[in-house]
Amino acid sequence: MQLITITDRGTDASRETMADLGLARLLSAAAQGDINACFDLGVAFSTGSSGAECDLIEAHKWFNLAAARGHEEAAHCRADIADEMTAREIAEAQRRARQWLAQDARRAA
Repeated sequence: MQLITITDRGTDASRETMADLGLARLLSAAAQGDINACFDLGVAFSTGSSGAECDLIEAHKWFNLAAARGHEEAAHCRADIADEMTAREIAEAQRRARQWLAQDARRAA
């Protein structure tokens, strides 16, 4: 019985590690300008998947960044979650998107 318990804990820890790695890969790809990674980050944060906590501000930010680079579905997703957000939350998401773009410009320079 104890072996099963240890194995189950190991499995949960492995899943968390894999999810964290997935999120890290998406963040790295987004930093390199991958619009699909930006969209996937929006999905992750809007659903609480891939190792991300559910956070509509972060989701809006990533959908906004993907939409600004031409991802049409991201624009629709951004509009959908904006319906569930306050004006202050949307403003914060936009501020974070601008901050990401400013950091991206500095990385490129």
